[in-house]
Amino acid sequence: SLLQLLCNVLLWDGIVQEDTVRDLGLKKLLNRYILLNIFNTPPGQDNIEKCNKVVTCLPERWFQDLKSGSTLPELLNFCQHLLQ
Repeated sequence: SLLQLLCNVLLWDGIVQEDTVRDLGLKKLLNRYILLNIFNTPPGQDNIEKCNKVVTCLPERWFQDLKSGSTLPELLNFCQHLLQ
């Protein structure tokens, strides 16, 4: 249900100020609650599905101006988990 809430919050991108959406969606929901659940999920298909759901929710527009190999500061912990 947290993943669905994250997707719903991120749908507000472009309607509500981007900083507000990123703060609520990434800093508060993803980094405080969802990552705790993902980190405590054993490696395997369930963990992959949760990570994939997070990635599909993220607006592509946020990544257009980033250099190759970089990410949003709010996604550093999530990216480190994906690399592991």
